[in-house]
Amino acid sequence: MNQIVIPAVGESVTEVTIASWMKKNGEFVDMDEPICEIESDKASMELPSPQAGILNITATEGDTVDVGAVIGSIVPGEKPAGAPEVKAATSTSPTTNQTSNTETSVASPAAMKILREKNIDPSSIKGSGKGGRITKEDALNAKVPVASKPVSDIGSLEISTPSGNREVSREKMSSLRKTIAKRLVSAKNTTAMLTTFNEVDMHAIKALRAKYKESFKEKHQIGLGFMSFFTKACCIALQEFPRVNGQIEGTEILTHNYCDVGIAVSAPKGLVVPVVRNAEKLSLADIEKSIRSLALKAREGKLKLNEMQGGTFTITNGGVFGSMLSTPIINQPQSAILGMHNIVDRPHVVDGEIKVRPIMYLALSYDHRIIDGKESVSFLKRVKELLEDPTRLLLDV
Repeated sequence: MNQIVIPAVGESVTEVTIASWMKKNGEFVDMDEPICEIESDKASMELPSPQAGILNITATEGDTVDVGAVIGSIVPGEKPAGAPEVKAATSTSPTTNQTSNTETSVASPAAMKILREKNIDPSSIKGSGKGGRITKEDALNAKVPVASKPVSDIGSLEISTPSGNREVSREKMSSLRKTIAKRLVSAKNTTAMLTTFNEVDMHAIKALRAKYKESFKEKHQIGLGFMSFFTKACCIALQEFPRVNGQIEGTEILTHNYCDVGIAVSAPKGLVVPVVRNAEKLSLADIEKSIRSLALKAREGKLKLNEMQGGTFTITNGGVFGSMLSTPIINQPQSAILGMHNIVDRPHVVDGEIKVRPIMYLALSYDHRIIDGKESVSFLKRVKELLEDPTRLLLDV
């Protein structure tokens, strides 16, 4: 008998949550076949079977267990001749048995668990997986069907209630979501957080992108976006104002002579912040490639722990969702975060004349314990100068 043990998934991770069993108790599994999905506060991963045999489950879905804990075992053996790939659960009710077989064929175990919690019929959803199979992401995005409400009678007076969905769905918070919540509350409660604002005329950058976007893409095999300009401008400003790139550790202030810039990415399970290492040494093309690679991994749930640790500064772009202005929360233990917003044509005074220009509002949230107001305002002003005259990025002036 071979035990199924929770492996070490990172230095700071001591416990995980069993998200779902992908195989049933008593079912035959092949060696290295995925049998269980676990979630830590950083990422999720699948556990493979250590050998071929019969699965014996001792921990249930939703349990939180320590790293190194035994959650089941595999009894060695060979696959029974003619046995089906997925053994249907026995039931005294023909209707229940038929539903179980149908659900198993159209949805993954993780997706099925989510659909049951939402009380959604799997047959009402079109899956995006192979052969129309419903994936976990399909289940997360599925909406509860709208139900109509009856007319209420009060004496002789008839009052019709508005039609629409009044059901309440309930789902357990994932380990990642619980950690995000804990860290955000901690940042609000333990830092002296302030936010300073400025605006940037994006005319020069938009003109530069329009002029060179085709040749840039042809040479570097990637599009020229706004994030590379902002990352590069922040790296220059961070080196001029090192406290913005620092952090408090006990009674000491740490500053870094490098810029590991975290880029906030919205992933299916929540906000994650993968890190572009030594961004100050990268070209615009290299920054764009790094951001795209990390963003794709984030959305596919394939980010590794070391790709999300050790950032010195963070950039978040609420503008992609239409945000006009916000006050981003510091990503501890960092001391500052830059918030980008949407670009809107606004009347703007240029050389004494009112012109329509594409304007973006910027917000810098910072920890006042380590960064003074003068530093924060000067940092944001420097970023503004570099973006409004992008030739400064090339000449370093």
